[in-house]
Amino acid sequence: MTETLMSRTARPVPAPPALTGPALFTVLLGAALPLIDFFIVNVALPGIAAGLSASEAMLELVVAGYGVSYAVLLVLGGRLGDLFGRRRLFLAGMAAFGLTSLACGLAPDAWSLVAGRVAQGASAAAMLPQVLATIQATTSGPGRARAMSLYGATAGLAMVAGQILGGVLIAADLAGTGWRAVFLVNVPVVLAGLVLAARALPETRSPRPEPVDVPGTVLLAVSLITLLVPLTEGRAAGWPLWTWVSLAVSPVAAAGFWAVERRADRRGRTPLVPPSLFALVSLRRGLLLLVPFSINFSGFMFVVAVALQQGALLSPVAAGLTLAPMAVTYFAASMVGPRLIVRYGSRVVPAGAVLQAAGVALMALAVWRSWPHLGFLVLLPGAAVAGFGQGLQLPVLFRMVLSEVEPARAGVGSGVMVTVQQSALALGVATLGTLFLSLAPGTGMRDALLTTLLAQLALITATALLSLRLPRTFD
Repeated sequence: MTETLMSRTARPVPAPPALTGPALFTVLLGAALPLIDFFIVNVALPGIAAGLSASEAMLELVVAGYGVSYAVLLVLGGRLGDLFGRRRLFLAGMAAFGLTSLACGLAPDAWSLVAGRVAQGASAAAMLPQVLATIQATTSGPGRARAMSLYGATAGLAMVAGQILGGVLIAADLAGTGWRAVFLVNVPVVLAGLVLAARALPETRSPRPEPVDVPGTVLLAVSLITLLVPLTEGRAAGWPLWTWVSLAVSPVAAAGFWAVERRADRRGRTPLVPPSLFALVSLRRGLLLLVPFSINFSGFMFVVAVALQQGALLSPVAAGLTLAPMAVTYFAASMVGPRLIVRYGSRVVPAGAVLQAAGVALMALAVWRSWPHLGFLVLLPGAAVAGFGQGLQLPVLFRMVLSEVEPARAGVGSGVMVTVQQSALALGVATLGTLFLSLAPGTGMRDALLTTLLAQLALITATALLSLRLPRTFD
């Protein structure tokens, strides 16, 4: 009788489901869509302005609305995946992303487009954290290293390919859709992704899910919104009083958020962002490097898109194709990166930063010598070298940040990492974009672009110096 009772109660813990090839492809598709959509709109802004009679401030809301809602809700998306199941949240988020993309593509006016972009960012925040959490929960050892390298390659390629794809779609003017095609193209891709996910994606969730941390969620939202919105909108609005009040509120809200999270952590609860998570050295140092890298990446992509179209008078497709060498070399570096890590460890990160700096310097030299006659061949050397350097850094940083996070906290860890990355991407457009657009009327596009590229070189230098303190090896 006792043996029978024990056999009923002491059941073996089931092994986590394996991540098959089709499932990995599906989650990588889910990772690519939100990042492509963050950058694809850069080359569509002139068309949106003409088609919807949108002001410059409204265009910045089209960019910021997506980025802010995306950044604010990412950690919550990771928590909900832990609670209700990551496959379920991935499917719901992807379906919502398709519907909101359709709404953006059919928007009758500028405010409707802004509302659609906010909703699109929220749906992306439900989908993306499940990607990394699923990888963490279903892989280990070499399999995890390979999956994380592919994730890093996908993320970087998506950011570059977004602007290339946007230019091609606008030039093609499919069925007279013009700029609307950059949103409508998501719909068939989402439908295919939903079919793949329903068939191949395993369900995982945290074995000890915690309820949603409402005070932490609200305070995190307030701290990010009051920082990112005024930085994005301030220049176009003329820096009115509300922008300065908002910026003053942001650090107060951030301090309140941290105090609430620490108190919840000490009481044995699971806050939205557990401060104990930052005790992991690899996570803390990886995030510290991810911030300047992401600010630089998004600022560069935005500024180049504007400068090439409005200053060098390139078409959207020509402006996008100037970045094609960056995409090719980024992918190549992402593929050789895992072998270089085995041999050289984290030293590939400062090496990549040096190469990225060299590429940006070559592009600055090309701008100085050839403006406004820029194009694919003139920018090819700099774009190729910079892309290779970026490809050596980002996949390693992603892998490093999550290397010590246990599978039970995969959703929280993934949400924190992607929130930091997305906030930094939005901050890059807000700060470097504002610097460029503020200087251009007085100094001209050429000198404004050169000044911005020099600022980016300073950020890359900071990344290189910080990366020298990374641990030599990590899992």
